[in-house]
Order: sequence, then C-alpha cells, then structure tokens
Amino acid sequence: MRVHLLGVRGSTPSPGEAFARHGGHTSCIAVQRDDGRIPLVLDAGTGLRSLAALLGGEPFHGTLVLGHLHWDHTHGLPFSTAVDHPESRVRVFAPVEPGRTVDAMLEQAMSPPNFPIGPGDLRGSWSWEALVEGELAVEGFTVLAREIPHKGGRTFGFRLDDGRSSFAYLSDHMPQSLGPGSDGLGELHDAALALADGVDVLLHDAQYTAEELPTRGAYGHSAAEYAVALGVAAGARRVVLFHHDPARTDDEVDAIVARFADAAVPVTAAVEGAALDL
Repeated sequence: MRVHLLGVRGSTPSPGEAFARHGGHTSCIAVQRDDGRIPLVLDAGTGLRSLAALLGGEPFHGTLVLGHLHWDHTHGLPFSTAVDHPESRVRVFAPVEPGRTVDAMLEQAMSPPNFPIGPGDLRGSWSWEALVEGELAVEGFTVLAREIPHKGGRTFGFRLDDGRSSFAYLSDHMPQSLGPGSDGLGELHDAALALADGVDVLLHDAQYTAEELPTRGAYGHSAAEYAVALGVAAGARRVVLFHHDPARTDDEVDAIVARFADAAVPVTAAVEGAALDL
C-alpha cells in the first residue's frame, strides 16, 4: 500500500514561499493498492486538484471518503478534473445529520449564492452514502470508521488495512473536549486508541502546539504533543504530523518535529506530494 499526501494543510490553503516545502493545499490523501490502482481517496480539500496528475490525466473510478464536511475538506470537489469529469465514477461516503443526505448537506456551501454549481452538477457518475461507525470493505481495503470529537459537525477518523499494512487518519481531532487527560492535552479515548492501535503510520491532526492549545484549542484541533502521545500509547510504528496550521511556516513545522527527536516513536511532518510506502 502506498499513501499519497496530496494536501496536508489545515483550515485554509497557504500559498507562498514560506509554505512551499511542506505544501499549502488542504487535506486530501490518495491510497494506492499493490496492483498499482488508486481507487480510494480520503477527504477532498484543495489537494484533490493534484489527483488528476497522479492518475496521469485519467478520470477517477473509485471511492471518496470524507471525514467531515468543513470547507477545507470539500473545496477540491469542483476543481479536480479527475473527479469532475464526464467519465468519472465516484462513490462518496460522508457523515450526515439525522434525516439529511450527503449531497444535500454539501449543497449548504456548494450552491448559489455561495458557489455557482451544486454537487448534482459535477460531471460523471456520482453516488452519495451516509457514513456510519464500523467496518467497511472498500476498494480492496478494510476501513474502520469511528466518530471522534471535532468542533462544528460530526467527524470521523479512519483506520485502513490491506491485510499486510495499516495506517490511521485522524485529520481533525479535539480530544480535549472529552477532558484534559493526564497531561492536559486531551483524553486518550477509546475511539482514537482503536484507530491507531499498532498501525504502521498514524497521520494525526497537529495544528497546534501544547503552548497554543489553551488559547486556540476551542477551534477544534489537537496539539502535536497529543498526536505523539497517542502514537506511543497505541503502539503505532510512526507518527506523521498532519493538518499544519495555515500560518505555520516550513521552518516552524520543522522546529516542532525537532522537539520529538527523542520520542519513543519516530515523528515526521506531512509533506505535500510525498508518498508513504507501507
């Protein structure tokens, strides 16, 4: 399994020289099977625009799983020629509120007067399915979906397994809403531990630092220190800090990683355009 990091920034894109090395596109990762196909994408931030190049210009045929419906995780949908294509075939899973449908919820932001087209205007063949907790068999992967705390709507984290390797993806996570935990950074709660249990790679929200959390944590994100603590507690083999703050420069991201040089688990920062071979 190969995990392509197409967008690693949080909240809003960050263009400019100071952000070029780690990348400015928002959350999106594409998962490649051992047979070479890329049939699964997690989240549809502006990084989704890069999917077309990854597919060599071919339309996407596969499944898109959205962890939640905030702008920075959906803005790529109408701008990716891989999915907005006459020959695309896209199955979408996303969390919904009771009595709502996925496409109807997306229309709240993606329709006039906020946007010129709605989800139903995307080209290709699309299906929309509500995401629920539990295991899904998707595109040759086993996907465990668990609801995790985040501010502003239902949010899911994921664990993907192909029978040989596994990774966890908790892009937006507010564990401090469940209590301070032993270190004041948030609870190491059951859902997070289950998703990260023994994975080869834990991709985790690290938008803030421990020092920033008291004043900025109300926006719904984690401290990098929590991500590392979760990785250690769950026995993950590697932690990749994800969802970088939009104002965090490349040098500042590197400085955060340097804090964990002696951590009990290897820690790196997500880099747009990189691929993780598991």
